[in-house]
Amino acid sequence: MSSIAQNITQLKSSLPKEVTLIAVSKKKPVEALQEAYDAGQRAFGENYIQELVDKHASLPTDIEWHFIGHLQSNKVKYIAPFVHLIHGVDSLKLLKEINKQGLKNDRVIPILLQFHIAEESTKFGLNQDECEALLNNEVFAQLENVKVCGVMGMASFTDDKQQVQSEFEHLASLFEKIKLHPSIDSEHFQHLSMGMSGDYPIAIEDGATLVRVGSAIFGARN
Repeated sequence: MSSIAQNITQLKSSLPKEVTLIAVSKKKPVEALQEAYDAGQRAFGENYIQELVDKHASLPTDIEWHFIGHLQSNKVKYIAPFVHLIHGVDSLKLLKEINKQGLKNDRVIPILLQFHIAEESTKFGLNQDECEALLNNEVFAQLENVKVCGVMGMASFTDDKQQVQSEFEHLASLFEKIKLHPSIDSEHFQHLSMGMSGDYPIAIEDGATLVRVGSAIFGARN
């Protein structure tokens, strides 16, 4: 068994059954993804549009492709026909474009609202007031080809576990608040995407349903 296959088997055996493992495969060769696929992994996360498009064309058709990077509106059209879930949506402009491309492809595209929960200013995402304004905007109510399925966020890159935990707890509380908003279909609003290789056990404690794990599967990026 390859090290990738071993890593996936160990990870999956440690996860609660309600938590989905997303293998973050950016910058990794197709061969590495195929190894993960052969070990039973079906959900993969990519950060770069062209890389995602190329891998989608090269790998088995039953893979669920998650886009987890910062998505520019003019790139949505390339992944709209097949993307399983877009994790990082942080503006009405982007939502409108995803809706437009969903309509063109005759599909409803699932998305997560991204929140800025970390101390680093380099991370993208909404704050609570911005999210409230987005959800109350009359344009939002008319987006029929987008399905808001939950929220995502990235904790600060720090060894301070208490800080990471408080950031995840904050995101979990936002998830619960947004679920009650009248413009949200609570039946589909089920995902809390948080936690990466270094902090996913903390994220799971705080209610994560999707964990995005890269280096703990594929090894450190070059």
